[in-house]
Amino acid sequence: MAKEKEQITFVWEGKNKSGNKTGGEISAMSETIARTEIRKMGLRIIKIKKKPKPLFAKKTQPITPGDIAVFARQLSTMLESGVPLVQAFDIIGKGHKNPSMAEMLLSIKADIEGGDTLAEALRRKYLYFDDLFCSLVEAGEQAGVLETLLEKVATYKEKSESMKKKVKKALTYPVSVLVVAFIVTAILLIFVVPVFEDLFKSFGADLPAFTKMVIAMSEWAQAWWWAVIGAIYAVIQTFLFFKKRSEKFRHFIDKTLLKLPIIGMIIELSAIARFSRTLATMSAAGVPLVEALESVAGACGNIIFYNAVLKIRDDIATGQRLQFAMQQVGIFPHMVVQMVAIGEESGKIDTMLDKTADFYEEEVDNLVDNLSSLMEPFIMVILGVLVGGLIIAMYLPIFKLGAAVG
Repeated sequence: MAKEKEQITFVWEGKNKSGNKTGGEISAMSETIARTEIRKMGLRIIKIKKKPKPLFAKKTQPITPGDIAVFARQLSTMLESGVPLVQAFDIIGKGHKNPSMAEMLLSIKADIEGGDTLAEALRRKYLYFDDLFCSLVEAGEQAGVLETLLEKVATYKEKSESMKKKVKKALTYPVSVLVVAFIVTAILLIFVVPVFEDLFKSFGADLPAFTKMVIAMSEWAQAWWWAVIGAIYAVIQTFLFFKKRSEKFRHFIDKTLLKLPIIGMIIELSAIARFSRTLATMSAAGVPLVEALESVAGACGNIIFYNAVLKIRDDIATGQRLQFAMQQVGIFPHMVVQMVAIGEESGKIDTMLDKTADFYEEEVDNLVDNLSSLMEPFIMVILGVLVGGLIIAMYLPIFKLGAAVG
């Protein structure tokens, strides 16, 4: 089913058949459709425009992947308890703390009441429900086991979000250390060192080379701080621009990240865990392997694995078995390939992949914890060297003066 645009609210004024003025609001996908709907009511349009957003309107609370995961679990539980689908949406929607989520769920409920299947209604909200989610729901509706498939979707979403948070934590921790170190150094150079510099000028004595170097750095930082901030902003924007638009650049970045110590291993193992979990979930739902691998590729979160999974899909489409196709791409550990081989032989590939995902998720947990333990002394060393070095540079002249007086 083609993806549909979100509806726009229009404010209009017009006249009825008696010539009396009337007006109101109408939601449609375009102004042309809105005009057509108004004319169908026998009204003549005087003017129509998009409804402006209030100037001081409260910021809309965004719908997060976590909200979607909780919704899937709630809907699964209600359907399993025998609550009708429409009533379940009504209960979840009206009871949701996030107004945006509540509005979307009640909109889906209205679509279902209008004759759409759940999968069709979800596909209308494609910004929040991906192809994997909708495909599993569609498979559940067709097989009459919607509550069972929703439970699998909920479990998949929960584990997937948990994995993303762990990887995010692993990547942001080193960056946060560097940012803190940079800010502390900047504050010392721009605000603290100049105070000492004025004091040293009153001494009239020759300063140590290390102190002179720090003072020169301070003067440069005071004069060019705006250029440093501008350069950092430009580098970040350039990075984001090429990352979004250049596949070669993304390939380079993802390949480089995989080579980093500890962090590279976390990214690699999390990609394998996502591959295993996603393919297990779709296999359990009865989604054909070639079709399932389309969604699996996107779920890996790394372009190296994305391209590898698409290569596996193409090989399977020509008649190869999954284990041989995985061997040929050369990025999956021997254990994963063997688990897939056992699953193919026994007809329980979803079970074996689930066990594989559990194993690698635990490995990622351990690595993230180890990274946190390793980073703590690393933080202390960096801050100690930077702050301690600056303090020593500032106090060296005082020590030298004291020694001369003594």
